[in-house]
Amino acid sequence: MKAHLIDGTYELFRHHFGVPEEARQPGSNAAARGVLWTVYYLLEEGATHVGVATDQVIESFRNEMWPGYKTGEGIDPVLLAQFPVLEDGLEAMGVKVWAMRELEADDALASAAAVLAERDEVEQIVIMTPDKDLGQCVLDGRIVQYDRRKQAFLDEEAIRVKFGVEPHSIPDYLALVGDSADGFPGLPGWGAKSAAAVLARYHHLEDIPDAPGRWDVTVRGGAKLAATLAANRELALLFRDIATLRIDRSLVPSVDSIRWQGPTDGFAELCERIDANQLAPRAAALAAARRTI
Repeated sequence: MKAHLIDGTYELFRHHFGVPEEARQPGSNAAARGVLWTVYYLLEEGATHVGVATDQVIESFRNEMWPGYKTGEGIDPVLLAQFPVLEDGLEAMGVKVWAMRELEADDALASAAAVLAERDEVEQIVIMTPDKDLGQCVLDGRIVQYDRRKQAFLDEEAIRVKFGVEPHSIPDYLALVGDSADGFPGLPGWGAKSAAAVLARYHHLEDIPDAPGRWDVTVRGGAKLAATLAANRELALLFRDIATLRIDRSLVPSVDSIRWQGPTDGFAELCERIDANQLAPRAAALAAARRTI
């Protein structure tokens, strides 16, 4: 069987900004409703084991590591108000949801992928997000990313083509080039091409020599880049730590913990509240059909 792990935060943002502005007024549940339908369609297409991760609180332990790390400041309150609506809706639908507080949604997805990859009955784990952080989880075709917007799968080769480095070097890559979405800048002068060229050879920060004369790869402006790294190596290691996803095995006690078995009795009432009346009977019918197979 396949396990599908969904970045609920990304999906909520995508749906929020994908609806007309008039549908983004206070009290609107359009984004949460859209994500619930998205998860239902995935189940309808045959998915059996599904987990959704959300950032119930935008801030995390990483905000204590770097003062410029992303916060909830500036995010539309209408969007923020739909996180609990989505989380309650997923639970009522019978879908496993990881509503994260100290850790982030990406950490939950990485945790689930790591645990499930150890189970023989799981043939493949599909992490449904375009977030480059999750590229570090990709493994041997067993763990892949899927970008729903582009309808593109990313396996190890695709990660190498896209970033120029192996999946396990993604945190090192982000440490050098930075991640504007997460709010840390990387090192001055280091760009995507230089980071990819150096890390394709050395893989990890601690293996990159301080002196460019000892590099086995030629990079434009290598002397300046080497000097920058030598002077800021501790900062680079901090950025790598920030970019490294945490694994919490307690989030996935078993494969069955993410198996969808149908909606709860309260799902119809919740759907009525958010104007998704057709969703409840369709989810119930799908669950009933599966029980007869």
